[in-house]
Amino acid sequence: MNHLLKMLDLSKEEIIDILNLADQLKYENKNGIQHHVLKGKTLGMIFQKSSTRTRVSFETGMYQLGGQALFLSNRDLQIGRGEPVQDTARVLSRYLDGIMIRTFEQKEVEDLAEYGSIPIINGLTDFCHPCQVLADLMTVREFKGQFDGLKMCYIGDGNNMANSLIVGGLKVGMEVSIACPNDYQPDPQVLEFVKQYGDKFSMTDVPLEAAKDADVLFTDVWTSMGEEAETEKRKIAFAGYQINDEIMSAAKPDAMVQHCLPAHREEEITEKVFEAHADEIFEEAENRLHAQKAVMVRVMSDKK
Repeated sequence: MNHLLKMLDLSKEEIIDILNLADQLKYENKNGIQHHVLKGKTLGMIFQKSSTRTRVSFETGMYQLGGQALFLSNRDLQIGRGEPVQDTARVLSRYLDGIMIRTFEQKEVEDLAEYGSIPIINGLTDFCHPCQVLADLMTVREFKGQFDGLKMCYIGDGNNMANSLIVGGLKVGMEVSIACPNDYQPDPQVLEFVKQYGDKFSMTDVPLEAAKDADVLFTDVWTSMGEEAETEKRKIAFAGYQINDEIMSAAKPDAMVQHCLPAHREEEITEKVFEAHADEIFEEAENRLHAQKAVMVRVMSDKK
């Protein structure tokens, strides 16, 4: 594994390996065991989209692994003033040991990997969010003990989160159902991918139908970063696509709830459901740190 560009690139074995390492690193961190396997290494963090969790978790993760992280906003780089991605990739490859980028276009991440000579980690694009979904899968396994026999349900926008959850969930052996409005379905590339899984995947525009007998429910904001001009239009389109008591009653009695945050209470999820499952949601947020540390070790360590 040389990069983490998208969930579609990972095999089931690679996903499970990352999750196993993340569990180990989390246990060691909780017990005061240091793991400076990236001592002397530097991660450049390019942010064309701002973030709370991505920046703090990657910076903290690199520190805990013995390395250092450099925060590089769009204002700090010539890439923000028109320098081609391929030139930025080749220059930064001579200074850094890895790059994490959080941006809009998936092509920008792919171009960094193509033209650079160091590992590239996708911190988020409009197409996918692999780091978040690895943390999600880690959390599901923590609470449920396994993936086999579980049903994952996602309700909301067929966005980057939906794209990565569908791919990750199916690859590790879960059944995946998704409920989204017809005009907001997942990416065609993902819908082509799911064909190989037959009846393990289902998509509907009826949230109650998707949530039936679910073991874990996911949602995300109705309006993602960069789509603010569509906020009112989306509120109308997604009315009814909310995780609430009615949805929870359709799922299994012990169903867990996950949200990648930030959450807009009383839009995609009610305050009541959010707070009832806050322990699971904030464990999921913490697991960004451990899952990303595992990714960094796998792509940046000299001992892979």
